[in-house]
Amino acid sequence: MDELLEIENERTLSREAAAWLEELARQLARSNSLQLRKDGLKYTVKVPGQVTMEVEVEIGDDRSKLEIEISW
Repeated sequence: MDELLEIENERTLSREAAAWLEELARQLARSNSLQLRKDGLKYTVKVPGQVTMEVEVEIGDDRSKLEIEISW
């Protein structure tokens, strides 16, 4: 089994979140790979031409949540 590299990033953002999502979408549309960084290192993740996407929205009184999961 291949070793798992997990990159998690949670932070408070304003409209920067939209810019980050736009860049992610550009990378997926442009090529079959994503460029991600962790601890100053750049990783390339190969992505096939067809993926499975799951979108989950939770709406609460005080807090809401949007999760987008792309897997292959």
